[in-house]
Amino acid sequence: MREITRRALLGAGAGTAVTAAAAGCGLVDGGGGGTASPSRGADGKGGGQGGRGGGRSQGRLIGDGSTADTGKQPHQPERPVPLEPGQTPPQFVVFSWDGAGEVGNGLFPRFLDLAKNHGAAMTFFLSGIYLLPESKKTLYRPPNNRIGASDIGYLTDDHIKDTLTNIRRAWLEGHEIGTHFNGHFCAGSGSVGNWSPEQWRSEIDQAVAFVTEWKTNTGWKDEEPLPFDYRKELVGGRTPCLLGRDGLLPTARKLGWRYDASSPGGLQVWPGKHRGLWDLPLQAMPFPGHSFEVLSMDYNILANQSGNTTKGVPSRYPGWRKQATEAYLSGFRRAYETNRAPFFVGNHFEQWNGGIYMDAVEESLKGMAGKKDVRLVSFRQFVDWLDAQDPEILRKLRGLGVGESPDGGWTSYLRV
Repeated sequence: MREITRRALLGAGAGTAVTAAAAGCGLVDGGGGGTASPSRGADGKGGGQGGRGGGRSQGRLIGDGSTADTGKQPHQPERPVPLEPGQTPPQFVVFSWDGAGEVGNGLFPRFLDLAKNHGAAMTFFLSGIYLLPESKKTLYRPPNNRIGASDIGYLTDDHIKDTLTNIRRAWLEGHEIGTHFNGHFCAGSGSVGNWSPEQWRSEIDQAVAFVTEWKTNTGWKDEEPLPFDYRKELVGGRTPCLLGRDGLLPTARKLGWRYDASSPGGLQVWPGKHRGLWDLPLQAMPFPGHSFEVLSMDYNILANQSGNTTKGVPSRYPGWRKQATEAYLSGFRRAYETNRAPFFVGNHFEQWNGGIYMDAVEESLKGMAGKKDVRLVSFRQFVDWLDAQDPEILRKLRGLGVGESPDGGWTSYLRV
């Protein structure tokens, strides 16, 4: 574990975490294997059993064989249907993971197992350079930075293989593979916050290339391909430190992306579109013991607990763990019991402060799963549902403020 150094720790002070772009996302080598799981989609129905290989053939190999078209993704929900007039909307919850590298700490398979056990689908925002050997880092040409530079480092060869294993498993079990781009530059002249649409296009093209050409870059010709066409799979992402979306969105729209999860400081309300993409921000949620709210991401909770260190005072870990768990559950309950706005939670496969944030995510997911109308879905599954809805129903849903219940109940409020 390391101290927080290379990224701006916005949100460390009281009240600032609501709007700050404090999204620390680095893995510096420190994940595992996998098995199989059913996944619940937007209709809340699980799928059958999958597996490491899932019993699927390699399908049609694409390019150098790093990826393959194996057909329709398993464990997806039935086609979404519009809400009926007066019908209570589902409570959607999206757990997402920035970086999505498996680096020997067992966290990637831990949360795949958790998802399996509770019928959940998640979104994994893969950093492209996590599939690029450090010996080939000169292939990465980051905008406004030196060749091969990265503020999150490169993985060992063994950990690249572990990451590939878990990305395969995740997709076969119904989870979404998005992007967290590459080098995670959050400060100085090379920050992603300064990138133009053209520079974002270069970064995206490189991220896609590292995923679709990993066999060429590693020389591992006998490894199984990733079982999906990444160019078709990729419909959204989250920028490093939640910066640079003004430059990103014009490019994302041209590429046909459907959503962006980079906006900081969102509220627990129903989303709309921004520049043609669904705007799915991390949200301000209650922060127990404080009068201010905190962004719904592990890093921002940490920033308000231990400041600029990932190794705070161990005696405080139990209290911080409880506070983090209750923050997530408070955000969930506020939406579930009122406006039913979707709840978005961002995470990292990190052992910050003794792993308390991983425990908090697990306990909060368990507290949400299985409740009536709750759907634990990926961002892609959620926007599938949004796109199927009557625009007038969505307009009414967006008319509800944070913690605001529908006047007269759902039957009356959503009567068209």
